Amino acid sequence: MIPLRLSLAIGDYDRIRPIADGTVRIDGVDPVMSILDPEEIFFRAFKYADFDICELSLSSYTVKTAEGDSPYTAVPVFPSRAFRHTSVYIRTDRGITRPEDLKGRRVGVPEYQLTANVWVRVVLEEYGVRPSDITWVRGGYEHPGREEKITLQLPSDLRLESLPPGATISSALADGTIDAVIGPRAPSCFERGAPHVGRLWADPVAAASEWYGKHKIFPIMHVLGIRKDVAEQHRYLPGALVKAFEEAKSVALAKLTNTAATKVTLPFVEERLQHARALMGDDFWSYGLEPNRHVLDVFLQAHHAQGLSSRRLKPEDLFHPASLEAFRL
Repeated sequence: MIPLRLSLAIGDYDRIRPIADGTVRIDGVDPVMSILDPEEIFFRAFKYADFDICELSLSSYTVKTAEGDSPYTAVPVFPSRAFRHTSVYIRTDRGITRPEDLKGRRVGVPEYQLTANVWVRVVLEEYGVRPSDITWVRGGYEHPGREEKITLQLPSDLRLESLPPGATISSALADGTIDAVIGPRAPSCFERGAPHVGRLWADPVAAASEWYGKHKIFPIMHVLGIRKDVAEQHRYLPGALVKAFEEAKSVALAKLTNTAATKVTLPFVEERLQHARALMGDDFWSYGLEPNRHVLDVFLQAHHAQGLSSRRLKPEDLFHPASLEAFRL
């Protein structure tokens, strides 16, 4: 059988590298790989449906699925997950020392509906901070003029502004035009050590570990999508993708565990891995619907409550049915 030549766009992760280098094969597929930043993938996927298979923002995909006009269907493979206590950057000279201090503040976001921002708002709600308590200021991190890639119908009590022409989130935080930033990347002003710019949680690892202990949630950021016309034409593809990506993740974890010669350019990898397993179990980066039903359900409830999805989806609504079952020996 001649394998299908399908485009596959995804970030540069250790857990997908075995597919990119051919160590793990997708049954019946010879992928044309594009290793890209997530922002580029999402823009091209939701604007033009450029790719046959690609990484998708969970939030953007949920918006489009709730509206019934997503060009993609997903499988329960999660290329990106992250605790988002790392994602709140503040002016340290404004008296912001606790999450509650964000009430009444101007907070920059690259896009309101980004998955990272949905999860941060879940955390802030626990401190009594509602989305309507903040003035949200939208703009590009480093390039002026970034806009929402997805059309939104937001609640009437939400205050959402745009940065003035020529301004960026990083420059606005550095000069004090805004009080804080929430987003998946660190603004460059934080990375270069600009005065009076820091993190809300000084020890985000400890804060996230405590939060996980309470809620058992490792936030999902991205899913793997298949363009619907491709999935319809090749009915075996959803299951084949889950199988291949599970195998690729296992290969990556085996390499990470082999610390005789560390594969990652970072000290204390073994200790961090032991901490993650002690906190979250051996399968801490699980794929599949059932191991992640609770995480997905919390996200979908928050997404709808925040006014981002037009209807309250169930976790099953996100995924192609053929990706939810597998054979057993």
